[in-house]
Amino acid sequence: MLVTFTTDAHADITMFGDVALAMLKMMGHSATVPGAILAADVPVALSRLTAAIDAEKASPPVEDKDGDEPVVSMANRALPLINLLTAAAKAGCNVMWK
Repeated sequence: MLVTFTTDAHADITMFGDVALAMLKMMGHSATVPGAILAADVPVALSRLTAAIDAEKASPPVEDKDGDEPVVSMANRALPLINLLTAAAKAGCNVMWK
């Protein structure tokens, strides 16, 4: 499953479903797809996501089971969504995902 985040202030962001659902939970939202964040709630969601990412950076890295594939941290995966949320907060726009 793929989840696409949209807002009028930024280009759409598409993520793998498991990663997107984990980030939605970090933002304090249910893992319901489709969904939305009202413009007034975007700054809170952004701060929750960045706090969760910062907390994850402090924990030790998880070993890769396959060994052949490089591990992509949640911080790297979250960067496009953080940029989208930041743009939406500045512009006062809603954020939706489907």
